[in-house]
Amino acid sequence: MSDSKTARVHSFQSLGAVDGPGLRCVVFLQGCPYRCPYCHNPDTRPMDGGAENSVDALCDRLERYKSYFGKEGGVTVSGGEPLMQCAFLADFFAECHRRGITTCLDTAGMFPDDGVRAVLAHTDTVLCDIKHTDASVCRSSFGLSLDVTRQFLSACDEAGCCIRIRHVVVPGLTDGEEHIKALCSIARQYRNLEKIELLPFRKLCADKYKTLGIPFPLADTPECDAALLAHLNAVVSSVELGGNPDFD
Repeated sequence: MSDSKTARVHSFQSLGAVDGPGLRCVVFLQGCPYRCPYCHNPDTRPMDGGAENSVDALCDRLERYKSYFGKEGGVTVSGGEPLMQCAFLADFFAECHRRGITTCLDTAGMFPDDGVRAVLAHTDTVLCDIKHTDASVCRSSFGLSLDVTRQFLSACDEAGCCIRIRHVVVPGLTDGEEHIKALCSIARQYRNLEKIELLPFRKLCADKYKTLGIPFPLADTPECDAALLAHLNAVVSSVELGGNPDFD
């Protein structure tokens, strides 16, 4: 694992419009302990992949795009699971704030120990992927604890981070109406909840699995079509969301 001033970086996307508010540069960190069956970046799993980068080098690179960020844009750190390198991430986000760059964390969440809380202290927005609403399925199919994800989201609330819940809609796995209602029930517990984003399952990653010589677990699963996604978004919109903002 890298020290706090450097990290293993898988790749860098100069400008993206779907990874948090506004236009954002996206930094993909290396390393992930989870095994999501629909993972789009299986090449980010090993901790020893990617290339070593420093806080200052990454921030200098971000500065080149700062004029495009506007009021909402900034940097999003994804992965892999970026909290695997939380010491670096805390320093990186602190330096981004010092340079006037907003920060967004794309994560499945980890136990909110001191290292994770240090990251959240400098995080403006969290994109948290709730993998499944059933704790046993989370553990067996994804290799993570739903309880830990929920503890992480509570820590996000305490830190004052804006929260966007993300959820991949996989036909036959996460596409039931009651399942989506359960997702909304979990999400509404967090006072800083901004929105729920349903993401359609796609198989664009299939070639990566082939190149890596590993099986793609959902190779025979159909993609999520537009009609299904629209229907489930309507389910989200129809659920009473208490005092949280309207979802879009």
